[in-house]
Amino acid sequence: MKKLGLITTLILLGFASIGQEKRALSLEECIEIAVKNNLNVKRSELNMQSAQVNLEQSKASRYPSLNASGNYGFNWGRGIDPTTNQFIDQRINFNSIGASSSLPLIQGLQITNGIKQDKLSMEASRKDLEKAENDISLNTAQFYLNVIFNKELLDNATFQLESSRQQLDRTSKLVESGALPLANKLQLESQVATNEVNLINAQNNLDLALLALKQALLLPPGQEIDVIIPDVTIDQAEIENTSITELYNEALANMPEIQSSALRVESADVGVDVAKGGMYPTITLSGSLDTRYSDAAQQFDPVSGEFETIPLSTQYDNNLSRGLSANLRIPIFNGFSTRSNIQRSKIALQQAEINEKEQQNLLYQTIESSYRNAVAAAKTFTASQKQVASLEETLRAVENQYNNGAANFTDYQVASNNLFQARTDLSRAKYDFIFKQKVLEFYQGKPLTF
Repeated sequence: MKKLGLITTLILLGFASIGQEKRALSLEECIEIAVKNNLNVKRSELNMQSAQVNLEQSKASRYPSLNASGNYGFNWGRGIDPTTNQFIDQRINFNSIGASSSLPLIQGLQITNGIKQDKLSMEASRKDLEKAENDISLNTAQFYLNVIFNKELLDNATFQLESSRQQLDRTSKLVESGALPLANKLQLESQVATNEVNLINAQNNLDLALLALKQALLLPPGQEIDVIIPDVTIDQAEIENTSITELYNEALANMPEIQSSALRVESADVGVDVAKGGMYPTITLSGSLDTRYSDAAQQFDPVSGEFETIPLSTQYDNNLSRGLSANLRIPIFNGFSTRSNIQRSKIALQQAEINEKEQQNLLYQTIESSYRNAVAAAKTFTASQKQVASLEETLRAVENQYNNGAANFTDYQVASNNLFQARTDLSRAKYDFIFKQKVLEFYQGKPLTF
């Protein structure tokens, strides 16, 4: 029974591991998933849909309105017959139906300008959606590169542990032959244990980096992921040959937040024209059609010699009423509401202009900071490469001296740890530079890809 239970457990664990098979994702796939699932992006999509609805409503305001009406009821006691408008003192049953329509002819161009304003607002909302997608794309790229960075740190820790184990193996043989004291072996065993701890920490950091990426993608808890390590090229000359002014001018033409702010300035400017339209006369064409019925309306029937209620269809034909009118409205004094609307629209225009300037300033500051950071990251990466190359030679020399008894363990440990730290710094500088380079390319309108 115990064996059967153990076999069953192993089978269930096997199925669980199959169900949790890791999915390897590229940067492009990560960005696609993040954009699809991100709530800010969805909120921006809804804002754009709302702007689209406003535009369609503005367009529909050019068309005639048409409304139907009807009523049905009873009246007791003294009242007015709705078909004859005469007083009667009896219970009557009545109903009426009607339809009315109106068409705006002249509205001070408020409808035309309103449509234009809503078109601009919808385009601005579309640019806001692009901005939200750009933000999540950059954020995802940073998480993605952080995973690759921690993978490289894990490789460094693995290499460091393997080197220490090889050195321990060589030292153990020398200790057994009596060429080195036992203390050397014990010291290396301590070094191996330290490297094992470093490896465990590196693996934990990688797991946390993958978790952060998965959470940024809003994937379900049971979904396990990994990343595809791209073939990354380091091109420092590209940054050195680019100026901040060139980057800023390219970003002005490419960044949706700049285009959105410009569209909102244009929309606010049209809004002033919409408000001014309230000062001009309006002409509206109206039409109506209605009829009514009452059981109090009677006529003499010569055949029966009695009064009978006039049939419904006959009353509808006899009581049919039509109307057509042109309505002129000239604004003279409306509690300064029109003037207040104009003032508010002008203030909104000034606010939009300030926001546009603010977005431009923010973009320039971002470009300048990104450029300076990229240049500094390139220099750090170059210096780290030289440092690693130098420390590799140092460790090689100290290792030979240690194996020959010319150097003590402290010298070897310091050289080994210095190289490990330098390789870690090199990896950090490498991916820091790659991300900052991708940010600059992004502001140039280039896609986030490797």
